[in-house]
Amino acid sequence: MSYFTEDTFKFFRALARNNNRDWFNENKQRYLDHVRDPFLAFIRDLDPKLREISSHYRASDKANGGSLFRIYRDTRFSKDKTPYKTWAGARFFHADVGKRGGPVYYLHLQPGNVFLGAGMWHPPTPITQQVRSFLQNNPRAWTRAVSDPGFKRKFRLAGDSLKRTPRGFDPDHPLADDIRRKDFIVISEFTDAQALSSRFLNLYVRRCAAASDFMDYLCAALDLEF
Repeated sequence: MSYFTEDTFKFFRALARNNNRDWFNENKQRYLDHVRDPFLAFIRDLDPKLREISSHYRASDKANGGSLFRIYRDTRFSKDKTPYKTWAGARFFHADVGKRGGPVYYLHLQPGNVFLGAGMWHPPTPITQQVRSFLQNNPRAWTRAVSDPGFKRKFRLAGDSLKRTPRGFDPDHPLADDIRRKDFIVISEFTDAQALSSRFLNLYVRRCAAASDFMDYLCAALDLEF
């Protein structure tokens, strides 16, 4: 079955042109029918497949408080006061830490911008320092994980980095570029046609499996089982 359809992307395109509460309230049923409910079904069917990759990872299909992000934007500290996200996203987290931290799998759904993310985006400073220390002391497994040709064909390292090696770390270390990272994440893109196909769930699962060595390394850095 196809979870997402052209109506999913039509809704987001229309929302991008009409990002206000009156329009959204008039079209909320479209959001429920073509975005939220199909995404929850995707998450529900993903959970057992994700557990086959790692018994410690979960995909929660609860409508509130589960894997799916709310469509409502937090505008309190933003210059952009538009009330709604023009995309949908979900994170699939480690059972031992839940949504409080640790490496996650992520799915971003937006017309022209569908991708899988794996790892940690803007982790707290103590976690960042823990990963950096692990990188400095365990470089070979990281190099194997991110340099594998099959991995590099599917994923690219992404995120922000410091301009200088942080204090306490060797600026001449072979992994100095990675030690400077503020985000430890990889991205793998999909086409819109792939996202709308009946094969998308299995394609997403295969990409998650391809990131196993990368995720295993980050879990090890945080003393988590993978």
